[in-house]
Amino acid sequence: MDTTTASPAPASKKPGFLINRNFAFLWGGQSISNVGDFVFDTTLVLWIATIIARGQSWAPLAVSGVLLATSVPIFLVGPIAGVFVDRWDKRRTMLAMDATRSVLIALLLLVATGNFPAPWQLGLIYAVVFLASACAQFFNPARFTFISDIVEESYRARASGLGQTTQSLAGIIGPPIAAPLLFVIGVQWALIVNSLSFVVSFLAILAVRVPPSASGDEAAKHGTFFQDFCAGIRFFASNRVLVTILITIILVALGAGAINALGVFFVTQNLHVPANLYGFMDAAFGIGAVVGAILASVFAARIGEARTFWIGLLAVGISILILARMTSFALGVVFLALVGLTIAPVNVVIGPLILHVTPRELIGRVMAVITPTNALASIVSVAIAGTLASTVLGGLHTTLLGLAFSPIDTIFTGTGVLVILGGLYAMLSLRGVILAHPKASEAVAIPAGGDGQIATEA
Repeated sequence: MDTTTASPAPASKKPGFLINRNFAFLWGGQSISNVGDFVFDTTLVLWIATIIARGQSWAPLAVSGVLLATSVPIFLVGPIAGVFVDRWDKRRTMLAMDATRSVLIALLLLVATGNFPAPWQLGLIYAVVFLASACAQFFNPARFTFISDIVEESYRARASGLGQTTQSLAGIIGPPIAAPLLFVIGVQWALIVNSLSFVVSFLAILAVRVPPSASGDEAAKHGTFFQDFCAGIRFFASNRVLVTILITIILVALGAGAINALGVFFVTQNLHVPANLYGFMDAAFGIGAVVGAILASVFAARIGEARTFWIGLLAVGISILILARMTSFALGVVFLALVGLTIAPVNVVIGPLILHVTPRELIGRVMAVITPTNALASIVSVAIAGTLASTVLGGLHTTLLGLAFSPIDTIFTGTGVLVILGGLYAMLSLRGVILAHPKASEAVAIPAGGDGQIATEA
């Protein structure tokens, strides 16, 4: 088992808000790209539903095809991509993927301006979405590794918080932009916006000055594909911290999937308001996530990433339990915002914790385990929640300990309990896990063993 760890980075001058020049470029490019992605995703749904398949009975199936085309590469390409990302130069990989995605999105202009039959239009859209999603399976772990090269460990929670904040803001800003672009000036302009966003990301990455540790012939350090793949699985399975993170991610994804799948029914059946108010719930969650991401790095610096992780999980579970009891729309909005606020710190500290226990040459393969598992848990959650609400729990109306239970709030209660159990499990498993921080630069790294023993304060 590999027990080597990287030496602590030498002390540097106090960083600014965006930490350093390299991260500022990377963050800026990704922020613009994220907005472009949300514009693109919303545009595709509206384009297919209101133009290509307008008035057709198969319109919902056509829209679902976009989700399928996005999801399949996560499972087919993701595990393979992790091995190659660990071999390849990270900056070149990101540049290649951004350039490829920009060209792919631009090709859809031919569909938008051409006179293709609907089946051809849908086929070309699905193909582009599939290939763009496949590119993301290479880009995302490469970027994750690259952050470890350009950001010292003591500032990675801040870097992650900035990324989560802009991701949440992009989710609030992007979708409202898509409809005017599509219906006022045409679908081609939404496509151009997203294509150019990848160009901006490309130029931003190009401006990053690559540290010496991030360059070199990385392929020389690896064996055959199968050997590298198995080495990644063995390392993951033997590391206590990574296994803990994976289990808790699954539990949270199961809860999040249920809330996403049944949210509109919770609004109409439990909060007793029209479905057209459901959008306010999404907005509340997004606002809570933005605030939570901003505060996350502060909490991580004060109490540590590991404590922030399990405390955040417990807070998420409790918030969901309270949300499940709501019958007032106003209070429902407040507590869904609280769910967003408490889940954000969990998302922020996952990255620094993973980087802390994973050697650089294995980061791609570690992410190739986490990302598909998270996606699979979300899909399974949606299927289970929908099935339970429609069958086993469909007619449930009972009272227990003075509390009334119906199908949707019962499922929400179950997800809250699962997340709390995940928080308790993480609390026990992550004891002693301490990352370096600006005010504790004297932290000393010790060998990382198979049980997840990692750097602790001197």
